[in-house]
Amino acid sequence: MSATVTSIAAALQRVQSVFQRRPEAALDEDAPALSRWTGGMRVVTQHADGHEISTDMPLELGGSGDQVSPGWLVRAGLASCTATRIAMSAATEGIVLDLLEVEAGSRSDARGLLGMSETDGRPVPAGPLDMRLRVRLSARGVAADRLRALVEASCHHSPVGDVIETALPIELQIDVLAH
Repeated sequence: MSATVTSIAAALQRVQSVFQRRPEAALDEDAPALSRWTGGMRVVTQHADGHEISTDMPLELGGSGDQVSPGWLVRAGLASCTATRIAMSAATEGIVLDLLEVEAGSRSDARGLLGMSETDGRPVPAGPLDMRLRVRLSARGVAADRLRALVEASCHHSPVGDVIETALPIELQIDVLAH
């Protein structure tokens, strides 16, 4: 077992031990994402630690097309979170992965983004119509069935996957600033 797998497994065991003794220690306010419109269709989003990412829309929707779209960030978050969760499970089980790739895809109807309706008057959903994950992985000496079970179990504990599947309601607060 590699040193990385060992150190990850040990860290996860320590945290789990603390949370078993003190479940309240597991509750935490997640770092907020603060987005600022910078003109056109460009938005810069900042993490509390200062990291930033810019988004823009494709040319067809009025953007420059030179940045990723906010919708892509959802797919990127899902793929990244799922890959992270699989790596955590593998480390916990002492599995050294040789390859792990997660691709998140979706299909959307851009009419929903524009607030359009179907010909019968039903609103077109603004979000994706479906989501898919494709996981490619390998680990020497580990049976395919065991790896499939590891991926399936991991997907049930992916925070981003969970919020997409359970469609968590969003609490909206609006602050209109007077000029």
